[in-house]
Amino acid sequence: MIRTYDYRTEAPPILRDFLTYHETIQAHSQKTVDEYFLDLRTFLRFMKIEKDLVPRTTEFEDISILDVDLDIVRSVSLTDVYSYMNYLSRERNLGAPSRARKIASIRSFYKYLTNKAKLLQENPMQDLDSPKLKKSLPHYLTLEQSIQLLESVDGDNQERDFCILSLFLNCGMRISELVGLNLTDIQGDQLRILGKGNKERIVFLNDACQQAIADWLTVRPATANTDRNALFVTRTHSRMTVSAVHYMVKQRLKKAGLDASQYSSHKLRHTAATLMLQNGVDVRTLQELLGHENLNTTQIYTHVDNENLRTAAKANPLGHINASRKKTFKAPLNEED
Repeated sequence: MIRTYDYRTEAPPILRDFLTYHETIQAHSQKTVDEYFLDLRTFLRFMKIEKDLVPRTTEFEDISILDVDLDIVRSVSLTDVYSYMNYLSRERNLGAPSRARKIASIRSFYKYLTNKAKLLQENPMQDLDSPKLKKSLPHYLTLEQSIQLLESVDGDNQERDFCILSLFLNCGMRISELVGLNLTDIQGDQLRILGKGNKERIVFLNDACQQAIADWLTVRPATANTDRNALFVTRTHSRMTVSAVHYMVKQRLKKAGLDASQYSSHKLRHTAATLMLQNGVDVRTLQELLGHENLNTTQIYTHVDNENLRTAAKANPLGHINASRKKTFKAPLNEED
């Protein structure tokens, strides 16, 4: 059972105000607010140990943060935070991406205290560095593999599963966005999507997606036990969950003869983005379609299978010099040689 957290009773006032700001003003989801709370609770527990505010023999999970106030928060230095990062790396074995997220939570907290709450005159975390992250290009299916996946869908739930895969591969939506779709979100050739931070966007449905939705709706159960408005439901008539969609995608990948360990529902989102970019969609249009807040997030796809870079490499005049010719090729002597 997934636990939900009530920061209104588990957080001190200085942290509770920050979380309330994100929930009410920033309109962040409960999941996002819970992640902020958990990140900062761990951080403040460590700081209480670091500042000798609790016996070092105290079990970490038993440390209460309800007494944390502005004086404690103000006393934290960059050195303290780097000690905390070292603790997360060595004691908790957290990788760079997880530590970077916790750094982002700390930055956001102190930025709020400085710029919004006006409780700090200067932000002590202004120069806080994040762990270096390894940049890797997203994995994606080729056009041929995408067609292979779609054409392999048959058997039980084929209309539903084909529709889900079509939306992933054509619209590039996140899995959380897909499971949240309602019947009322379909408006002709448009689909209303509720993305991260409760931000709405509209994507246009091509003919394939419109037909897939129509085919699914002809066999979709007319009633649902828990949510009658859910677009995608299970055989028990309940809204499909994220885990259910993950499982379905893995099974369909295996059925298509594709390596299910290499691809996932999120990789289908990468596939949609890559195929659209390769076929002439500009990066800013792609940014809006994917619901990316920052263009930098979208630009990673410009590095995937870039035909212009391939052409430039072939155009290099040294491209015809290979190992079999290196003994006969002599460069002109430099005057300094």
